[in-house]
Amino acid sequence: MIPMEDYLNHLIELAKKIQQVPAPTFSESSRANLMRQLFIEENLVNVEIDNTGNVYSRLPSGPKNAETTSRLPSAPLVLTAHLDTVFPADTDLHLDNQPERLIAPGIGDNSIGLAGLIGLVRMLRARNASLSGDLWLVANTCEEGLGNLAGMTTVVERFKNIPLAYIVLEGMGLGEIFHRGLAVKRYRVTVKTAGGHSWIDYGRPSAIHEMARLIDAFISLTLPVNPRSTLNVGTVSGGTSINTIASRANLELDLRSEEFSYLQNLASQVEDLVLEGNRDGVEVVAELIGQRPAGSILANHWLVSLAERCLMQQGIIPHPGIGSTDANLPLSRGLPAICIGLTTGGGAHTLEEFANLQPLTQGMEQLYMLVSHAWSSSPATMSVLPSE
Repeated sequence: MIPMEDYLNHLIELAKKIQQVPAPTFSESSRANLMRQLFIEENLVNVEIDNTGNVYSRLPSGPKNAETTSRLPSAPLVLTAHLDTVFPADTDLHLDNQPERLIAPGIGDNSIGLAGLIGLVRMLRARNASLSGDLWLVANTCEEGLGNLAGMTTVVERFKNIPLAYIVLEGMGLGEIFHRGLAVKRYRVTVKTAGGHSWIDYGRPSAIHEMARLIDAFISLTLPVNPRSTLNVGTVSGGTSINTIASRANLELDLRSEEFSYLQNLASQVEDLVLEGNRDGVEVVAELIGQRPAGSILANHWLVSLAERCLMQQGIIPHPGIGSTDANLPLSRGLPAICIGLTTGGGAHTLEEFANLQPLTQGMEQLYMLVSHAWSSSPATMSVLPSE
């Protein structure tokens, strides 16, 4: 058997290569082309890029996973990892390669996740794993920011309810099992006024001043601890110059809640405050620019239970919970899905993002066991995960 160290060295080198290719949301094509080439080099079949920019490949079922176009009747398993990052295309992607960790923008979110797709294929083949159904590996677009899960939406519309399950792979978050999708709503709020000269027209309403009052009203809303709910003004822009009364200002607002009903209530409060901001000479408009649907499977669902056992066999305490990931989409449609991580790390969405290397061994073994035992652990057979 190939030593685990060899898998990890290859995976790490792939992650570093992937990280060096910019992939802002809506501009993932360069990284998508790289993943397409990597899938081809692994002799996977049905390699293609769809109109949304998602990259597909298939590892056929059967012992040794020999290339074949035949399909067994067992349902396929879909494993995805998102291509995009939160960083603009001109971001300095310098990578600090330390003995115990990699430090670089997007290294854990989600370069290691993408590399994990290839690493899993190599492990399955080297260990002669026999899969009862096809394994589809997808590098998808538009997970971050205002992508609104467009890539995953296309994936689910393609496979619908045919797959045994959807497994979403993130580079970090080892130990987490997101089986509940966190509901999200996002608004762009715009304030418009006539503006004018800061001295000559003093007294006229300023869009920036009005925006400041609105932000204060937003953050003064009382949010419950249970269900946990959050409100964040993420961006603010506007104005022309220091000596100009601003005629326009914008903000982008992110709302989240563990309970969809409360999220709707919070959104209504925000919309009411926006309406109240309108008066003579001041126009305030809120535009819904993004939302992620909620959904869940039970904590005792076979897929969650299997993921828990896979972690425990690696000596890791599992943490089933809620998150905002690509898994939201299939979960919102009543389809079995979870999101898991491959290693630990921190600084996500910052230039100092880092991923620890040592836990990758446990992370990849977790993933290998999860995929290789998925079919035998489903209700169709009611099998128990064997000890390894």
